[in-house]
Amino acid sequence: MTGVSADWPAPTRNPVLAGEHMAVSSHPAVSAVGHRVLAAGGTAIDATVAMAAMSWLALPGQCGVGGDAFAVVREPDGSVWTINGSGYGPDGGDLAFYRAQGRSAIPLTGALAVAAPGAVAAIAALHARGATRGLPELWAPAIAAAERGLPCTRKTRADILEHEAQLGADDGARRTFLRDGRAPQVGERLPQPELADSLRLLAADPRALYTGELAERAVAALAVAGAPFSGDEWAASGIPLQGEAIVGRYGDLVVHTTPLPTPGWMVLQQAAVCDGMLSGLPSLSADAVGWLAGAAREAFRDRWDRCGTDTDAWRALLRPEAVADVRAKLAAGGHPLATAGLTPDGDTTTTVAVDGDGRAVSFIHSLAFTFGARITIPGTGIMLNNRLGRGAYLVEGHPNQVRPRRRPLHTCLAWLVTDTGGALRHVGNTPGGDGQVQWNMQVLSHLIDHGLDPQAAVSAPRFTVFPGSDADVVGAPDELICESRLGERAVAELRAAGHPVRVVGPWDAGGSALVVSVDGRLGCLAGGADPRQDGVALGG
Repeated sequence: MTGVSADWPAPTRNPVLAGEHMAVSSHPAVSAVGHRVLAAGGTAIDATVAMAAMSWLALPGQCGVGGDAFAVVREPDGSVWTINGSGYGPDGGDLAFYRAQGRSAIPLTGALAVAAPGAVAAIAALHARGATRGLPELWAPAIAAAERGLPCTRKTRADILEHEAQLGADDGARRTFLRDGRAPQVGERLPQPELADSLRLLAADPRALYTGELAERAVAALAVAGAPFSGDEWAASGIPLQGEAIVGRYGDLVVHTTPLPTPGWMVLQQAAVCDGMLSGLPSLSADAVGWLAGAAREAFRDRWDRCGTDTDAWRALLRPEAVADVRAKLAAGGHPLATAGLTPDGDTTTTVAVDGDGRAVSFIHSLAFTFGARITIPGTGIMLNNRLGRGAYLVEGHPNQVRPRRRPLHTCLAWLVTDTGGALRHVGNTPGGDGQVQWNMQVLSHLIDHGLDPQAAVSAPRFTVFPGSDADVVGAPDELICESRLGERAVAELRAAGHPVRVVGPWDAGGSALVVSVDGRLGCLAGGADPRQDGVALGG
């Protein structure tokens, strides 16, 4: 379903938010720029736009100008809307094109992996709809950071080391991320002068990425490398989709999330299956984990079997009779196995901003895998995504078969929660591939079923159904990956119940969840940032 049902009360304001604001991200420099914008009187949209650009410098493996972005926005009057900034694959990229090359899957790196970027278009649309400051002003801190360089974090150094050979093979990536052929040390500055110039150009005219000289340079370079872009699909990707959120109930609250091509519907399906089933179970007990894992497995199986990025087949899965069927299966001890694959990783990053008027933005952007396709648009410092390779299948007749002018399957989504009158209760998100739809549901349960505060909710032991649906690992063996903090007793009981458990380190499940909640009792905002990365929540 779309929008809010007519039998729910009209949207209302949040009186507890008067004067309160908060910015949360997975990097201190990103949270700081968002907080400064909010403290100076900017809106949550202003803060999000500023944080997005700073993220490109602070978390270069996770996001960039050449990636995609999505947002869900709650306005002060209680209305909710979304932005979809994901691009198309090449016009010449049909099944026959890849089969003629003898391929069974689209490559995950290089030109053939690339879909046209949608992040800049999404940010420009977000800015046009609710910003109070110009794009050059909001991006000025990021441009300055690109010129002088931000200190390299432990995460960025690890990302560069992991992909050093491929980054070194691309002239632009080598100049940006390697120093005399080596990965930078932690604390060493990473100036990106070419990207600074690109950001100045795009701040003046975001459409420059989609039409004109910059777009022509990108399409020409990709065509030379063998990707069948025409340029028309590139230009069309500069027009993001805007519309209502898709919604579902969880208890007496309303979950708003992003529509296709995101997997927001999978969170709603899991919420429907779990609604009323977890509040009576001890938090993170084997029974609770088993139920959540079963709901996630069912969602992945349904996506593989039935749900493309441009169909409404998912809606039938939220009907009461379909939800009842899943519940009956799980209650009988069934553990449906997914049929595709998941690598739980943090190849994405997110931000959350709430302003004093009650406006809230959950924003997520990504290059798909770390550093995307690991190639740049020559001379621009812009890394390109590998979303086509990650999210389109060379499986004839599959709901997500590769096809021209089709947005690839996405792992990214954003969400927020209101009461039935539209008052804000929670807003959050997490990166992490196909872990996102599971970890977001886990956080929602912690917040709503068990009353955890935001920091406790994002820090709680995490578990992950493997596999999900990334195209590179279709058919991987089924597992339930659990952080060791879940405890030996719960792990033993899960194994006894038939779950194929694999235990990882206490904080090693992946992701970087962020949440801001309205504390109605204290009349303030409370925020939480995942300790699995370098997140910071700043409010005032």
